Amino acid sequence: MTHASAPIGVALLGFGFAGRIFHAPFIATTPGLALRVVASSRRDEIATAYPGVRAANSADEALASPDVDLVVVATTNETHASLAIRAMRAGKHVVVDKPFTLTLDEAHQVIAVAQETQRVMAVFQNRRWDSDFTGVRAAIAAGEIGDVVEYWSQIARWRPEVRDRWRERPGPGAGLWFDLGPHLIDQALELFGMPDALQATIRALRPGATVDDFFHVRLIYQTREVLLTSSMLAGEASPRLVVRGTTGTLVKHGMDTQERALMAGDRPGAPEWGRDDDPVIVHREGAEVARRQAPPGHYGHFYAGMRDAIRNGAAPPVTTQRALEVMTITMAGFESASTGTVRTLDPG
Repeated sequence: MTHASAPIGVALLGFGFAGRIFHAPFIATTPGLALRVVASSRRDEIATAYPGVRAANSADEALASPDVDLVVVATTNETHASLAIRAMRAGKHVVVDKPFTLTLDEAHQVIAVAQETQRVMAVFQNRRWDSDFTGVRAAIAAGEIGDVVEYWSQIARWRPEVRDRWRERPGPGAGLWFDLGPHLIDQALELFGMPDALQATIRALRPGATVDDFFHVRLIYQTREVLLTSSMLAGEASPRLVVRGTTGTLVKHGMDTQERALMAGDRPGAPEWGRDDDPVIVHREGAEVARRQAPPGHYGHFYAGMRDAIRNGAAPPVTTQRALEVMTITMAGFESASTGTVRTLDPG
């Protein structure tokens, strides 16, 4: 195991879109972490992007690495639970990409193994550190609009053609609700905690779509309405977030810039990383419209939190309780959509 003053060795399982774009760049640039091995068949890409990092032929080979203390599971969704459990039983701490698991039973099993093995385990909810969300969150916390009564959160895209990729083909964990739903759920829970109930519409709307590509999910609280929505047929420039309170309204149009920068090949630490020039707009009666600069986004805060949890015993950046809450709402969304009913949620 790693000495307290040495970097924490990391193994990344998977070098597809999630592993290559969202995980590897932040593991490699977070002080106190060292990317040691990547389990993937893309050996040439790994060697080019991360010279000196080993390419493993299998997850088992990566898990057996003695210089690894943290394993990041960025593989296809149906493998998340089994790989997380195998990693913890091999003595490793674990990060699991979202969605955490495919069922609540699996989620409970993974958490039970984390408790049994006393390993740190967290789900990668990187969009807590989106500039758009952090900007709106700060304005709410500052009392800019009083008590929140309506919250409308959307990540929408214009992708009218169904693509030939596993997320858009029938199979375990496919579809938009499993893909983007956990992000929007986690953000809502960060602000408001667990709702009392939910009502969901989850559908496939594009011609030729075989998995859901649209969702409209209402989280029901006693004192506010929360709407989470997404579509692959959004040709308009609609707001990312609209939040109405008792004394005003917040509107945020532009999304966080990190994904676009990462896809262009930029690395965290580049000048003005995560800068968002689109302001949080504040509307209040009797006052001029105000524009607040959104804080820069930075997904590296998640990995800094994992480092501190492993090294110093700090709380993990995403708790197991939150992981269960997000999974509870995710699965209740599917149940509500399939039955056409409002689903009551267990606050425990």
